[in-house]
Amino acid sequence: MKVLVIGNGAREHALCRALSLDPDVTELHCAPGNAGIAAVARLHPVDQLDGSAVAGLAERLGAELVVVGPEAPLVAGVADAVRERGVPVFGPGAEAARLEGSKAFAKEVMAAANVPTARSYVCTTAEEVDRALDAFGPPYVVKDDGLAAGKGVVVTEDVAAARAHARGCDRVVIEEFLDGPEVSLFAVTDGTTVVPLQPAQDFKRAGDGDTGPNTGGMGAYSPLPWADPKLVDEVMESVLQPTVDELRRRGTPFSGLLYAGLAVTSRGIRVIEFNARFGDPETQVVLARLRTPLAGLLHAAATGRLAEIEPLRWADGAAVTVVIASEGYPVSPRTGDPIEGLAEAEAADGSSYVLHAGTRLAEDGETVLSAGGRVLSVTALGETLAAARERAYRGVGAIRLRGSHHRGDIAERAAAEAG
Repeated sequence: MKVLVIGNGAREHALCRALSLDPDVTELHCAPGNAGIAAVARLHPVDQLDGSAVAGLAERLGAELVVVGPEAPLVAGVADAVRERGVPVFGPGAEAARLEGSKAFAKEVMAAANVPTARSYVCTTAEEVDRALDAFGPPYVVKDDGLAAGKGVVVTEDVAAARAHARGCDRVVIEEFLDGPEVSLFAVTDGTTVVPLQPAQDFKRAGDGDTGPNTGGMGAYSPLPWADPKLVDEVMESVLQPTVDELRRRGTPFSGLLYAGLAVTSRGIRVIEFNARFGDPETQVVLARLRTPLAGLLHAAATGRLAEIEPLRWADGAAVTVVIASEGYPVSPRTGDPIEGLAEAEAADGSSYVLHAGTRLAEDGETVLSAGGRVLSVTALGETLAAARERAYRGVGAIRLRGSHHRGDIAERAAAEAG
């Protein structure tokens, strides 16, 4: 199978790595890719948001499956453009991708499908914002209605900060604060059948102990030893299947990866948000543990045959990923610095490896430079969370990037509690 992956982040590197290990994949391409992806896939320059350009590239390559990784191309209708050329695509069309592209739309769908979520108000004026903030009280949760690259949400005790964030958005969703731990659960769907993957937990704040500004994610781990064994079944029944059914009822079936960000509250499961694609950094740990060949799974979803696949197979043990961010991230990331120690960070047996996000090659074609806020992540496997965590941080310690920073507490509490 000839596969083309669209994107250039750690999520796409994780996808390409998993696809490169699939014996059914005969050619692997990525557009535009990054310095790390170049080691496992052939790279092609393309405007990710240009559906015609992506579709044309897929046709020229004879791609038998296109995987659209990032949210912005999905919301822009890139998957629609490729489907119109008759090429199977893993990723929802623009209408279904509104589930991530508009938080107000997601709330509307959840209400229609009786999916449990936080109470909320959609606000477009300062007066509406003030009334919503007064109604809920602190902590204040203010979300940009549109795409914001993982940085559109502010959770604060400071009403002035909440108002300031709202002022910077055209439309906001203000909702009640949800207590309890957060869980990320991915599901592959063809618009009818829904196949859940393994749950993961990520760490959004920049600093240890969940301090500092919100980020796109500083690390993740899977599985969750503290979670109820019935969690996945419950989320399937109350969240994932009803949402997919509602979108199909509306005539805009969702085919691709449905990502539910959840809070396990004192009142039960509540949806925090939906994403329309694999999430970063959870993808790194979930795919690290998946033993079912990835290409066949994604192709079945893209062609409406998901009901025919065998139950997914998973590796025993655990996976941990730790993100290395550039100096100044997330406020003002520094870029263009050389990265050293990449080879030393990887284990010869594949138990730990580096996934690139914001990187590029220097003009010499060899030196890897930083090119974004979240630069790299080190993903590691182990028989236990503690073992996976130790390997991941050993890899992080080998990498040298001026001014970089990372969290030191990824999976720390879960590993300690698991014993």
